[in-house]
Amino acid sequence: MTNDGEPVTSANTPCPGVDWDARAASFDAEPDHGLRDPGVRRAWAGRLRGWLPGRAGDVLDLGCGTGSLSLLASELGHRVTGVDLSPAMVTLAREKLAGRDAVFLVGDATAPPVGEQRFDVVLVRHVLWALPDPGRALRHWAGLLRPGGRLVLVEGVWGTVDPVGIPAERLTALLAPITGQVRVERLSDDPLLWGGEVADERYAVVAVTG
Repeated sequence: MTNDGEPVTSANTPCPGVDWDARAASFDAEPDHGLRDPGVRRAWAGRLRGWLPGRAGDVLDLGCGTGSLSLLASELGHRVTGVDLSPAMVTLAREKLAGRDAVFLVGDATAPPVGEQRFDVVLVRHVLWALPDPGRALRHWAGLLRPGGRLVLVEGVWGTVDPVGIPAERLTALLAPITGQVRVERLSDDPLLWGGEVADERYAVVAVTG
């Protein structure tokens, strides 16, 4: 199977005409959203294990959607705060992680309502590419990290006919002034992550501050 269509984003991305509350009930039907297939779930769990700290920490999942990555982070022993602009998405995330050390808030991923709280990880998937000023968002997110914290950013350039997204080279250039070590991990060649083969650019960046 080839997945070469439009990127499916979170409720925090400015997609005119998209009613994210209405789409919440079917959001998890996408293989890489609901992670219902055991193989897809194991693939994402393995990647997260490599991206997140080995010790338990505080993870801020921005544009968390229905909380699938939040759940994996929680299962790895982390405390999770999720933020999404869609109340319906947040409701489903709360149900998905009921009884776990997790809090979900309705809010804008670019200015999450977390007050003075600081985190060991800011995790963001498929949000940054669609923001009008990604550099500003990155600077704000870096300011939410504790010393030595890390940004984990899953992004891409989707489609081959009329591609949209943010290339890895541009993202690493934006990170250079605000972070220390930056690692890029290519994800396009792992079909288990997406529920099938993909032909476009998909990657993760792990950037450690300080």
